[in-house]
Amino acid sequence: MKIFIFLLLFSTILTACNTADNNNRKDEYAVIAYYHSADTLIDETGIQAQKLTHINYAFANILDGKITEGSKYDSLNFIKLNTLKTKNPDLKILISVGGWAWSGNFSDMALTDSSRSIFIKSCIKFINKYRLDGIDLDWEYPALPGNNNKHRPEDKTNFTALLKELRQALDNNTEKNKKKYLLTIAAGAFPDYVANVELKKIIQYLDFINLMTYDFTGGWNKETAHHTNLYIQDTINDKISVKKAVDSYLLNDVPTNKIVIGAAFYGRGWTGVNPDNNGLYQPAKSGLEFSYKDLVENYINKNNYISYFDTTAQAPYLWNLIDSVFITYENPQSIKAKCDYVKENQLLGIMFWQYTGDYKNELLNAISLN
Repeated sequence: MKIFIFLLLFSTILTACNTADNNNRKDEYAVIAYYHSADTLIDETGIQAQKLTHINYAFANILDGKITEGSKYDSLNFIKLNTLKTKNPDLKILISVGGWAWSGNFSDMALTDSSRSIFIKSCIKFINKYRLDGIDLDWEYPALPGNNNKHRPEDKTNFTALLKELRQALDNNTEKNKKKYLLTIAAGAFPDYVANVELKKIIQYLDFINLMTYDFTGGWNKETAHHTNLYIQDTINDKISVKKAVDSYLLNDVPTNKIVIGAAFYGRGWTGVNPDNNGLYQPAKSGLEFSYKDLVENYINKNNYISYFDTTAQAPYLWNLIDSVFITYENPQSIKAKCDYVKENQLLGIMFWQYTGDYKNELLNAISLN
């Protein structure tokens, strides 16, 4: 009888422990929305805060070496975003700095101890002023031209110094305000990015990395392909994939629980596409871009566009034979595949660019990590 009671108690304790572990694992997953204000006053009532863990508000700029508001509406928008914590008290609001259009001043800002100090002090003042939970640096890209930006070979080590010093300043702010502040980056998924940052050094200063696993291709290339494929379908035409990008970070000692993969709430396309293979991996002419909302309303299985799904790459695409247009995009099926990949590989979670591109929350609702 004593043995039976012991076994019963042990089984109960084990079950409770397993349940706690599973619940903790659920809580650890991140669902991060980049929200691009586009210089407008946002409507916070339409944001599904309970389905998110973080919102990265995009973007702040760098002017005269300091962080500065990117929109005249920022002060009001931060108030609106903070009200979402009534719906989700655990929601974190971060400011994302730079982006494709505003990365031109990173190299000068990060160049010296003095220039970094000026920027970092402005960041602390900024997040305290707007009651934010952290900062996300979106430098596109250290030691690389990006959008024809000033860049230097020294960017590689200067980026490390910037993150180290910013981490210390945020920690000091934590001691002062008794609140944890996050430091993250939006990082390139391509080999040249990995080669030009010191991943093995910077990871200790970061809470996690938002890996931009989209824009693998686009109108700048004159051949169609997938732009946010989970796997490589064709080793000749697919140069990169989510898995390949993640693997390159793992090889540089970035732990799985600090990797967030990216999903695209938009599509890219080409005109003048050769008709073979339903337009996939074919020569093409000019490039196009579409929000997911636009695709659902006007293109997916409408107006001569036929939807296909590449089961190897785990990526959808559209082909219009009449107009010779090919479109690569994301849909609920590809989102689910990415979620499964996150769970199978014990990654931290998923982020997406960007919130307002969705259609009736179809893609957001497809993100399921529990």
